[in-house]
Amino acid sequence: MTAILEMREIGKTFPGVKALDNVNLVVQEGEIHAIVGENGAGKSTLMKVLSGVYPHGTYEGEIHFRGEERRFRDIADSEKLGIIIIHQELALVPLLSIAENIFLGNEPSRFGVVDRSEVFRRARDLLAKVGLDEAPTTLVTDIGVGKQQLVEIAKALAKEVRLLILDEPTAALNEKDSEALLRLLLEFKAQGITSILISHKLNEIEKVADAITVLRDGSTVETLDCRKAAISQDRIIQGMVGRSMANLYPERLPEIGPPVLEVKDWSVYHPLHPERQVSKNLNFEVRKGEIVGIAGLMGAGRTEFAMSLFGRAWGQKITGKVFLHGKEVDVSTINKAIAHGLAYVTEDRKSLGLLLNEDIRKNVTLANLKGVSKGGVIDDMGELKVASDYRAKLRIRCSDVYQESVNLSGGNQQKVVLSKWLFSGPEVLILDEPTRGIDVGAKYEIYTIIQALADQGKAVVVISSEMPELLGISDRIYVMNEGSFVGEFLAAEASQERIMRAIMQAQQGVAS
Repeated sequence: MTAILEMREIGKTFPGVKALDNVNLVVQEGEIHAIVGENGAGKSTLMKVLSGVYPHGTYEGEIHFRGEERRFRDIADSEKLGIIIIHQELALVPLLSIAENIFLGNEPSRFGVVDRSEVFRRARDLLAKVGLDEAPTTLVTDIGVGKQQLVEIAKALAKEVRLLILDEPTAALNEKDSEALLRLLLEFKAQGITSILISHKLNEIEKVADAITVLRDGSTVETLDCRKAAISQDRIIQGMVGRSMANLYPERLPEIGPPVLEVKDWSVYHPLHPERQVSKNLNFEVRKGEIVGIAGLMGAGRTEFAMSLFGRAWGQKITGKVFLHGKEVDVSTINKAIAHGLAYVTEDRKSLGLLLNEDIRKNVTLANLKGVSKGGVIDDMGELKVASDYRAKLRIRCSDVYQESVNLSGGNQQKVVLSKWLFSGPEVLILDEPTRGIDVGAKYEIYTIIQALADQGKAVVVISSEMPELLGISDRIYVMNEGSFVGEFLAAEASQERIMRAIMQAQQGVAS
């Protein structure tokens, strides 16, 4: 086989941090090559070096592409050769059409004027290639995340891609959309397109990868050839974390007490479409020391329910009652919700959970400034002590608490968000996709924290699109479909099959 890419002895240093240290990567033409590692292992940094986001001269080592050394000055340089990267945060303009997004910055033109008929003609062809049955005139804001991911891939095809880099492409997708994306990668492979896949979902890597390179602490550990023999998830994990992990979830002996939070007849309507009911007369409870999971497909209304409950942060025409320890409470604003002991850890930590350009110290105390203030003035030393304590408790890996949150790995960013809400002193903690985009080692740490909170008597609610995760950590699971709860299972009774059956039966009932 012929190598399309060789990265030799790559090193990259940020202030105080050696992000990459003598990394070597060889990718064969026409293969799907997976790169795995814990958060902070250097995966995304390596791909930014390759794609010119970090230009030549800012890193050590050499890049050889199609037999020649390349020195990319910027991302445009790498794209000219067909190296296209799709980042985890999609780079689409919501209020432009699909066709306009596909050719943004790469528009077909005649005599210096954009040829709109050619834009839409070629867009239709590209959408057919990626299996997206949408009109090119459709606005990106009107399609789901799974379809937006396909628009990004169509955009890559428009640039005559030779090496497609996908950074956590299925992190925000449901199981059906993830499967469709993996099938598309296999089709590209059959057409001779080479792909590099970064993912924490090891079951997906197991399905499609021809080779797997493992990074740990900024260095190459090994490259595994999946064509010679099947590589198990346990084997991949061992390379990632440097040890075997017999249990993916901590053992749990729950001590569950009386109800802490009860929600009765909760209804919510869409903020932009007032005729559309998103939460439909929901009844819900979580008890002291209990971890309650909420399962459902993308669009089931889980996040909308959680956000509407947390100070009506989402929705309109909200009705229903909330009880804490049997007493009705007013949670109609975020401040009131926090004051009554509710906390909500958003699924979007980068946009909604953190002030990325602020340091860890300020983020940790943000939801409870009164806790570090005297006479309305923030006590700097008190703030430092609180942040340092949470850094130690949650094992946040950082140079110090003055490090900007934007420079932390995903797992450590999530720990900062958790610290922020734990410092607010909640009785009920709602965690929305708490391990999205986090590696298997950091996931275990997050699960341990969740379990410890329940053991302290907190009432914990976990929303997750990963059913094995819900089954592994929950004491009880609600199943949601189209804004209604359609099933409820104790942990001992629950299985993926029973959860999916409840969803399918509900959908058939709606259809009939």
